[in-house]
Amino acid sequence: MFWSSIGKKLLMAITGFCFCGFLIIHLFGNLLLYSGKEAFNAYSESLYSLGPIIRFVELGLLFFAVIHVITGATLFFQNLKARPVRYIVNKRAGGRTIGSATISYTGFLLLIFIIFHLVNFHFADKTSATIYQIVSSTFTTPVYVAIYIAAVIVTAIHIRHGFWSAFQTIGANHPKYMPAIRVISILFSIILGIGFGSIPIYMSLTG
Repeated sequence: MFWSSIGKKLLMAITGFCFCGFLIIHLFGNLLLYSGKEAFNAYSESLYSLGPIIRFVELGLLFFAVIHVITGATLFFQNLKARPVRYIVNKRAGGRTIGSATISYTGFLLLIFIIFHLVNFHFADKTSATIYQIVSSTFTTPVYVAIYIAAVIVTAIHIRHGFWSAFQTIGANHPKYMPAIRVISILFSIILGIGFGSIPIYMSLTG
């Protein structure tokens, strides 16, 4: 079933929900930056103290990421092959939005940013500096602040469409529920956008 178009979309929905859950947890952890270096460093140390558990979670996220990226790329090229020539008139029919029109492109940009983000923080040398110092030092550079804010905007656009689309894929496309799900997807993307986007600005002003 997973080799079919519906199966691939189902894989995208399941892995997408997993990443949404991770983003919520990740945001709560990052918001501890507002509480100061002691609170954030304590939080980071508590994560690393989990040892094998956190490694298992990281491998799980990597596994889901590989599935999400490969499946998304496959669907993108299948759609491109099915319609190699663009329509002359591009009508925004069927509720087509910026998020739905750019979902593949924003996904590709997010993949690049995630690698960039991991290099900056996850794989950074933590023997000579605490994670709070690394974050604070990174966001003293205006270029990094701009990159992260831009990435957050791209993330919000991607999630704005992907969140409700995932519900549609699993069969929740019902006139009674879908309007509420669409509103929730907008609110969810805004909360993540403001939450993550405010951190670089705050750190640049206080670091």
